[in-house]
Amino acid sequence: MFSSVTSASTQTNLRTDCNKNRYKCKTCDKCFVGRQVLTIHVRSHSGEKPYKCRTRDKCFSQAGSLKVHERTHSGEKPFKCNICDKCFSQEGNLKVHEKTHSEEKPYQCRTCAKCFSQAGTLKVHERTHSGETPYKCKTCDKCFSQAGSLKVHERTHSGEKPFKCNTCDKCFSKEGNLKVHEKTHSGEKLTNAELVTSVLAEQKT
Repeated sequence: MFSSVTSASTQTNLRTDCNKNRYKCKTCDKCFVGRQVLTIHVRSHSGEKPYKCRTRDKCFSQAGSLKVHERTHSGEKPFKCNICDKCFSQEGNLKVHEKTHSEEKPYQCRTCAKCFSQAGTLKVHERTHSGETPYKCKTCDKCFSQAGSLKVHERTHSGEKPFKCNTCDKCFSKEGNLKVHEKTHSGEKLTNAELVTSVLAEQKT
């Protein structure tokens, strides 16, 4: 009887001691609140990506990441700015956008004194002075100052074209090229720069 009570007491103490860090990764010893969160984390070591896009062969480690990706095909943008009505596919992008309406720009470049509303935007800007290009293409070793620029570049190797026209089903590697193309359906007049973009996009298809 005593043994049983002691065992239960020990288990209770263990739960209390672990409390918020109950589940530990055997690879890196990092701890997590829930088993599901640990499962997702373990995939960062194993490389497992069980969630597959039905349109492309691209796979993801989390269901949420797949859901966000699928919006590049569907065009769904459920997050709307309350100030200018611009819509976004990701909540994080909306939050970043909303700061453009604020006049507050607390992050200042030490080189040219230009100010920014976000620390991340300042960091990217500072690379125009330093020449730093930390994002490297694994295929051709070309380097970029922004992760987004690398991602767009990598599509030149993979052939991926995630931005699809809802009118004629034509696909593009860049969202900007899709927007220019959509104007050819609406009859909206293109600027000279957009005409060049349209011609270049056509040459790549």
